[in-house]
Amino acid sequence: MKTIYFVRHAKSSWGHPTLRDIERPLEERGLRDAPFMAKVLKSEGAEPDLLLSSPATRAYSTALYFADAFEIDRRDVQLEPRIYEAFAEDILDIISKLPDEAHTVLLFGHNPTFTTIANRFSNKYIDNVPTCGIFKVEAKVNSWKEFKAPAAVLTAFHYPKQY
Repeated sequence: MKTIYFVRHAKSSWGHPTLRDIERPLEERGLRDAPFMAKVLKSEGAEPDLLLSSPATRAYSTALYFADAFEIDRRDVQLEPRIYEAFAEDILDIISKLPDEAHTVLLFGHNPTFTTIANRFSNKYIDNVPTCGIFKVEAKVNSWKEFKAPAAVLTAFHYPKQY
């Protein structure tokens, strides 16, 4: 079994107009939602083997809260530059190259790409993956190269306003 939890970064700040987009930090709501959603995911029994994040400050900061919740060394959060400004096909290519010894992955990234991916694996239309939204995709496969629909299916969707 291979499982990916796609985690959209928490709410970011637009209060620093001189920062480049990739440098935007989390805002107050994001600083509250990221640790909360990490605890939600941990309470559901997720056991990640790998945390992979966009290099954008807002995504990486979100990933660090999840690392803390799962008691994973922050230095073990891997940055993947291709996640930032990726198309769905780019993300699927990244997934196909994940190490097969990892069975559960948390992947931190962005919209609109994550909403597109959610809809690829879901049988119900998802209008939007909100900030700090998490969707789980599972596949009964042995290799990440096989992680594709219809074998891979969206099995859970959580976001802060549900709680």
